[in-house]
Amino acid sequence: MDTRFDELLDFPCFQTFKVMGLADERLPDHVVGCLQQHAPGDYNPTIKPSAKGNYHSVSISVRVTSKEHMETIYTELAKLELVRVVL
Repeated sequence: MDTRFDELLDFPCFQTFKVMGLADERLPDHVVGCLQQHAPGDYNPTIKPSAKGNYHSVSISVRVTSKEHMETIYTELAKLELVRVVL
């Protein structure tokens, strides 16, 4: 992943990740579980359903320490089965 996060952000910092995935009750737990592996912390995700209810968005603030750390989190969240998009 070739991003410019290091040019745009001062690390360490908090970054809100928005994960969009299937409307499954396990989605928030999968997202938090992934984050615990790469950025352990006490997370309180915000979950919002889509208009038709087929998808959920999970917003969560994470303390990231470097460009590489942030890229790893994006990559690992995108690998989750229920996830469709990570913003």
